[in-house]
Amino acid sequence: MINVAVVGYGYAGKHFHAYLVGLAEGLNLYAISTRDPERQAMAAADYPQAKIYPTLDDVLADPAVDLVVLATPHHTHHDMAVRAMDAGKHVVVDKIMALNAAEAQAMIAARDRNGVLLSVFHNRRWDWDYLTVRQVIEEGLLGEPYYFEAGILSYRPPHGWRGIKAQSGGILFDWPAHFVDQALCLVPSSVQSVFCEIKYRPVWNTDIGNYAKLLLHFANDVLYQIEIGNLAAVNKPRWLVLGTLGGLVKYGLDPQEAALRLGRIDEAEEDPANYARVRTTVNGQMEERVIPSVRGSWKAYYQNIADVLNKGAELIVKPEQILELMRVYDAAMRSAETGQVIHLSN
Repeated sequence: MINVAVVGYGYAGKHFHAYLVGLAEGLNLYAISTRDPERQAMAAADYPQAKIYPTLDDVLADPAVDLVVLATPHHTHHDMAVRAMDAGKHVVVDKIMALNAAEAQAMIAARDRNGVLLSVFHNRRWDWDYLTVRQVIEEGLLGEPYYFEAGILSYRPPHGWRGIKAQSGGILFDWPAHFVDQALCLVPSSVQSVFCEIKYRPVWNTDIGNYAKLLLHFANDVLYQIEIGNLAAVNKPRWLVLGTLGGLVKYGLDPQEAALRLGRIDEAEEDPANYARVRTTVNGQMEERVIPSVRGSWKAYYQNIADVLNKGAELIVKPEQILELMRVYDAAMRSAETGQVIHLSN
């Protein structure tokens, strides 16, 4: 049994990490750490069996802690992860891994010198919409995909530290971290160039930007567009994928989060109106299909962590993969600052 300490008990720490750790066979939610006295009381009420620690230092000083989960603001990930690994602890860090590729590389170096596990919480590799897109591509219904659009547009301000660029990294460093990870998983090629634009209007009391568009040009000539916005009163499809034999469009978000907040993730259900719509060529004729979503489960992430540590299984979300994501982010930030297309060397 692996003793786990979750550091941070805000929305992610409470609803995602502590909850999902508790559902994984082979993991024990041993401790929760938060500086906020009100959140300490909340954590103690939610998990009476867990130790409550006010600081990361207290967590690292406890020899019974095997795995540290960092559910903290983005700008803390590098320093906290390196400290934890240098203390001999395994580490899971919430996305985004770090603020840049240099920090991500230093985290991997800390893993290597200490012989511990390091992974990044990319639970959305088990999103129903992503898995459905992947299945449609694998079944050949689109032929050869050449263009992707993925994104979320909303009309609401970001809350807390997520609206502070120095702490969050900016508008691209939240949801789009999942989108870029999914892009790198879906396209069997390397990113050749990156172009990014970020727009800001002083409507919300934040400095992270209101809209961002990220264009990834892959070496196999696939173009992948990612959009995020918090000042968009109308939405677009969650997915649009075009291929040589057909196309896919899908609205709606993965339904697991609403069920997860209620502590009933297995009861997640999707409105059939949000199923993917596919037009595909069959025997020379175009036909339309409705594709019921592939049901993934975010529980799989921490079950994999448990199986790696207890059974020697292969790690699914490898930090080397996320290092490539961070290199894309470095290029995106340079592009947004300069207005230029940034070419990546592979």
